[in-house]
Amino acid sequence: MRLFNTLSIALLTTCLSLTAQADSHAADDAMHADQKPAIMSARTIKVVAMVEAIDHKSREVTLKKENGELVSFTADEEVRNLDQVSVGDTVSTEYQQQLSVEVLAAKDAVPAYAEIEAMERAKKGEMPGMKAVEVQIEVSTVTAIDLENNRFTLQTADGMQNEYEAASADNLKRAAVGDIVVVTLTQTMAISVEKK
Repeated sequence: MRLFNTLSIALLTTCLSLTAQADSHAADDAMHADQKPAIMSARTIKVVAMVEAIDHKSREVTLKKENGELVSFTADEEVRNLDQVSVGDTVSTEYQQQLSVEVLAAKDAVPAYAEIEAMERAKKGEMPGMKAVEVQIEVSTVTAIDLENNRFTLQTADGMQNEYEAASADNLKRAAVGDIVVVTLTQTMAISVEKK
């Protein structure tokens, strides 16, 4: 059950751990010269749509978004209680994403990757709905820092060596070879249907 993008895409933002500076969308908790860099960013997307048409036999559903755009799809067999849904019902979807990147001092650290997924669906007889969460954690090791050229290299769990350019020389100076970079990507999605 892979509901969201893989962390390999998010890892492209790993350079945030050594390069990001605080802005209105991200809080840099490590601004002191003696602390390792860290950053966290979060966003929430909410979409509300109305059931414009539904064919319970073919499971074909058409939703009308708030901007008037129509979206049609065939509901998967995983969608329970579709027979409870009728034209005019409201479908609400909320997607949340949180990305944190921390540089930590470590001794003899080994790169690693872990993924946890969970999903809960509506019980039989209830209105359709689901909640899902996926947490991906990737631990990479800092294998090289080139202050002169403002670059650093990370080794991932699969042995890949990826080089990045740092946007902040100050953050790069606060990291050291052997440190680990922990990227945690948490994504949640909730879908609910309410009667008109």
